[in-house]
Amino acid sequence: MNAAKHFEKNPVTAQLLDRQDPLKEFRKEFHIPKRNNKEVIYFCGNSLGLQPKITSSKIDHELKKWAQKGVEGHFDEDPWVSHHHKGKTAMAHLVGAKTHEVVAMNNLTTNLHLLLASFYQPEGNRKKMIIEKGAFPSDYFAITSHMKQKGIAPDDHLIEITPDKNGYFSTEKICRTILDAGDALALVMLPGIQYYSGQFLDLKSITHAAHKVGAYAGFDLAHAAGNIPMTLHKDQVDFAAWCSYKYLNSGPGNVSGVFIHETHGNNSNFPRLAGWWGQNESIRFKMENNFDPIPGIDGWMLSNANIISSVAHLASLDMFEKANIHELRKKSVLLTGYLEYLLVNNASIKPHINILTPKKESERGCQLSLYFYDQGRLAFDHLTKNGVVLDWREPNVIRVAPVPMYNTFDEVEKFVGLLAQVFD
Repeated sequence: MNAAKHFEKNPVTAQLLDRQDPLKEFRKEFHIPKRNNKEVIYFCGNSLGLQPKITSSKIDHELKKWAQKGVEGHFDEDPWVSHHHKGKTAMAHLVGAKTHEVVAMNNLTTNLHLLLASFYQPEGNRKKMIIEKGAFPSDYFAITSHMKQKGIAPDDHLIEITPDKNGYFSTEKICRTILDAGDALALVMLPGIQYYSGQFLDLKSITHAAHKVGAYAGFDLAHAAGNIPMTLHKDQVDFAAWCSYKYLNSGPGNVSGVFIHETHGNNSNFPRLAGWWGQNESIRFKMENNFDPIPGIDGWMLSNANIISSVAHLASLDMFEKANIHELRKKSVLLTGYLEYLLVNNASIKPHINILTPKKESERGCQLSLYFYDQGRLAFDHLTKNGVVLDWREPNVIRVAPVPMYNTFDEVEKFVGLLAQVFD
C-alpha cells in the first residue's frame, strides 16, 4: 500500500512512528550539527551526508599506523596495498552486484571519464549518445568532451530526452527514443535518480532497450547509491558510477564507487585507460611494461587507494551492512510517505507547491522536490533561519531529503509545521 494512503487510513503520531522505528538507534551514531545549541533538522543528505561518530577513530588508526610504520604499512598484517578490497562486499550489497564488479576509486567525474573512454567507442554509423535534457553539468561536460575529442559533433549526435512539464521522464518515452535511434546509437547514459526532480528511472527497461539496438547503457548513481537498493548485475547494466558523500556519508568530496558488469570486466581486451594499479597483482611489482589487467573491475584502477579518505568510506559502509539497505528502504518509504501525506493535507501549504517527485514509491527515493509557485525563496530563508538544513535549486525548488539512517518522523512533522508558518 502507498505510504501516504496508509497514513490516511491509520492516522498515527510522529512520536509513535519513531518509537516503532527498528532503525532508530542509528541516529545516535552520527554527529548532528547544532545551531544555537540545538540540533538542526538536517534534510540535506542528498548533498552531503552527516559524519558517523566512528569515522574519526578509524582515520586516527591509519594516521597512527603511518606514524609508527611508514612505508611498511603497505605490507603489514593489514596491508594498505590491498585496502580497496575491504569495501567490496558492502558496495555489492548496495547496488546488487558481484564483488569483482565494484570498487571504490578516484572521484565521480574522474570515473565517468574513465567509463566513457571505455564504453563510448563511436564507429561507422554508431556515434550517437543519449542523455536527459537538463543533465547535471558534470555528466554533460564529460559526455560532450568525449564526443568532441573523438571528432563527433554533439550538435549532430547528442540526443537529449526532454521531460514533461513536471520534469517527469517516462520509461516509455526513453525506450522509444532509444529504439528510434537504432543502430546509430552507441551509448545511453542517464542518472539513476534525476537530481532535480528526484525521479528514480527504470534501469532495467532502459538497459534492455539499449542492448536491443546494440548500444551500451550506463548510469550516474550519485543520488541513488545508499538511497535505493538496486540490482545492477541482474539487470545487465553495463556500467555505473556514484559518489560516496551524499547518502553514503563518507565525507565531502570523498571517493567514488564504480560498477562494470563482469561481461566486460572479464574481457582483458576491452578498451580502457590503463594504470599501474590495474595490473595483474602477481606481476605488478616486477615493473614490466606489459599490461595484463586484473580480471573484473579492478583492471580499471589507476593507482593505489587514498587510505585516509577511504577509511571514512569504510566507516559508513560498515553501518550500511549493519542497518541493511532493504530495511533502510522500508523506513525511507514510510518517512517520505509521511512527509508527502503531511504536505498534501496541509491547507496552508498545498496551494503554494507542486511536488515534482513522482507519487509512485517505486519511482522515487527519499527526496521530495517541492516546486513553489510563489514565495519559495522566502520559505527557504524562513526554514533556514529556524534550523532546517536543505537545499535550493533553480528555478524555485527546495529539495527535502529525510534520510532513514538518521532522520526521524518527528523532524518531518516539525519541518511541515515551520513551512506552514510562511503561508499562514
